[in-house]
Amino acid sequence: MAQDNTRKPVRVWVDGCFDMMHFGHANALRQARAMGDYLVVGVHSDAEVEQNKGPCVMKEEERYAAVAGCKWVDEVVRDAPYVTTMEMLDTYDIDFVVHGDDITTAADGSDCYQLVKDAGRYRECRRTVGVSTTELVGRMLLLTRDHHIRGSRSVRSPIQGVDAAAVADFSQGIPAGALTGIAHYLSTSKKIVQFSSGREPAPGDRVVYVDGAFDLFHTGHIEFLRRARELGDYLLVGVHDDQTVNAVKGSSFPVMNLQERVLGVLQCRYVDEVVIGAPYSVTKDVLEDVYHVDAVAHGASDQPLDIDGKDPYALPKERGIYHEVDHPGLNLTTSAIINRIIDNRHVYIERQARKAKKAVCEAEAEQREKEVRAALHI
Repeated sequence: MAQDNTRKPVRVWVDGCFDMMHFGHANALRQARAMGDYLVVGVHSDAEVEQNKGPCVMKEEERYAAVAGCKWVDEVVRDAPYVTTMEMLDTYDIDFVVHGDDITTAADGSDCYQLVKDAGRYRECRRTVGVSTTELVGRMLLLTRDHHIRGSRSVRSPIQGVDAAAVADFSQGIPAGALTGIAHYLSTSKKIVQFSSGREPAPGDRVVYVDGAFDLFHTGHIEFLRRARELGDYLLVGVHDDQTVNAVKGSSFPVMNLQERVLGVLQCRYVDEVVIGAPYSVTKDVLEDVYHVDAVAHGASDQPLDIDGKDPYALPKERGIYHEVDHPGLNLTTSAIINRIIDNRHVYIERQARKAKKAVCEAEAEQREKEVRAALHI
C-alpha cells in the first residue's frame, strides 16, 4: 500500500512461531504488508510455543533473526503472547491483525484471535498450501525424496554431515499416522514475480554473486547473505537444482525442492536477484551473461568439489574476484538442523502426532465458524 503523507500510516500486526521460517510464512507477511504501510511481527518465545504447540526446531533467537531477515517486515516484537491481546495492539498502535484463513488454538482449545475478532480488528490472508513447518519436519523424519523436481542428475550417497547409522536407525519404527503426508508445492511465475525485487543493477553498481543449495533457509544463510551484500551494491544469488544438490550431498537432500528454495531466498531483504538452477561450478556464463559480476563470495567453510572432482570456484579465483566470508552462523547448517530432529526423534514424532490431532480440532472449529458466518450472511 502506497503511503499518503496526509493520513496516519496503517500499522499491521502479524504474530506466530515462525519455526523453520519458510516461504509460506514469508508469503503471509507479504500479503499482510500489502494491506498497510508498516508491518509489526510478534514472535512467540520458546516457552510460549512449548506450552501451546510443542517444541520448536529453531531456538527463539534464531526465529527472531529469521523474521527480521524478511524484506516485508518493518519491526519484530520478541516474546509476543501466544493469544493476541488488545493490550499488545494498543501498545504498538496497531490498526488490525492479519492471520491466515485457518484457526489457531491455544493450549485450552480457544481461538488465539477471538479477542481481536470480537473487536473488529482482524483480517485474513490466504494461506500458502503445500508448505508448513509440520510438513518439513515430516520430510526430515521420513527422509524422503518425493518432493524433488525430477531430472537426470541424481546419484545415491550418504547424507553429508549426518551420521549414516543414526539415519538408518532413525527411519525405522515410526508409528503409522504420526507424520503428516508429504505435500508437493507447485510454484507459479506469478508467485516468483510477487517475491522478486524487480530491481536491476544501476550503472556503476558492484555486482556480487553467491551460490548454494540454500536448503531449509535459515539464519546462517541470512547472515552470510548480509555480509556478502556488503561486498558490493547488488547481490545475485545462484540456487542449484535438486539433482545437482542431491548428486553432491546425497540421500534425501535437498529437503526443499528448487521452487521452494528459490522463494525462500527471494524473500530475504539482502537479495536482489536469483539465478534459478545455477551450475554448481561458477562458469564464464554466470560471471558475464546475466550481469557483469565483480565479486564472488562463499562461506569460510569446506566446499565439496564438483562431481568431476574440480574446484567449483576455480574461475573466480583465477580472476582474483573470489572472497571468503566468515560469519558467526557458520555452525548452523541444514545438516545441523536435521541432526536436531534426529537427536530428538521421539520428541518430534510425538509433536507431529499431537499437532495432527490439534489440526483436526482446528479444522472442525473453522468449519463451525464458516457455518455461523454463512448463517449471518457475513
